[in-house]
Amino acid sequence: MRTTEQPIDSVLRPSDEVAEALAQGAPVVALESTIISHGLPQPRNLEVARELEGLVREAGAVPATIAVLDGVARIGLDKDGLERIATEPGLRKLGFRDLAVAAALGSSGATTVSATSFLAARAGIRVFATGGLGGVHREWTETQDESADLDTLSRTRITVVCAGVKSILDVPATLQRLETRGVGVAGFRTGEFPGFYLHTSGRPVDWRIETPEQAAEIMRAQDALDGPESALIVANPVPVDEQLDPALHDRVLAEALAQARQRGVTGQAITPFLLEYLVKGTDGASLEANLAAVRGNVRLAGRIAVAWSRGN
Repeated sequence: MRTTEQPIDSVLRPSDEVAEALAQGAPVVALESTIISHGLPQPRNLEVARELEGLVREAGAVPATIAVLDGVARIGLDKDGLERIATEPGLRKLGFRDLAVAAALGSSGATTVSATSFLAARAGIRVFATGGLGGVHREWTETQDESADLDTLSRTRITVVCAGVKSILDVPATLQRLETRGVGVAGFRTGEFPGFYLHTSGRPVDWRIETPEQAAEIMRAQDALDGPESALIVANPVPVDEQLDPALHDRVLAEALAQARQRGVTGQAITPFLLEYLVKGTDGASLEANLAAVRGNVRLAGRIAVAWSRGN
């Protein structure tokens, strides 16, 4: 039971541009900030952040990069805010569970998929672009390690455009968990679930769509059915000519998993360890494939947002 009421703008504050777009029913695309703060080296991280916002604008939508600054969830960052996320040392990585604590303590941090999804939906944004989702970790039966992304997406009405789940994870188990939790998955011009760095994971998807307009129609059907507030995943593969070499990916990932076991790396440390190992072991090729996937997802999310806004 709430004992006090806090004004919404004290914990969640859209930028003027985003607020105006939402009020007018214009297309808006949410972008996460963890890729800026934790996923790329400086100064390239800031360059990529600006590039991704530019791609949203080219598609005819308004970008809303999301982060928490001094306890306030910012829905759309200005120049100073974007630079702060890109350069501030020791910036936290915030999932959904961290948001209330960060708000109460006046902390700052970059938002993960779970936090970005929640905040975007809370602000009234329906489309979100990211690289890859978190999911069920390998050796789940021993570690019980599963990303909070899945739980949040099972109760958040948002469309997430992504290149599947990170390939370091247990992809079949993650797809099963998404099905169990009622999260819809549709492949964009593909019948196979993307493999993040790779064009395909080799796993089939039940539904395939060909156009952004079809994605928007699914979103409208979700609302018309008025079922549980679950997400829609639009799985958009990285192009074949921009993917990481599959043989290189498999070899380096096997080495990374073996090193993690030998060093006893578990819990929250396992994902950054494996991703960093892949970057080093592929001489940066995995990072370039990741960025190619993100760019494609941002472009498609912009088109879906435009299609969604036209019918509402």
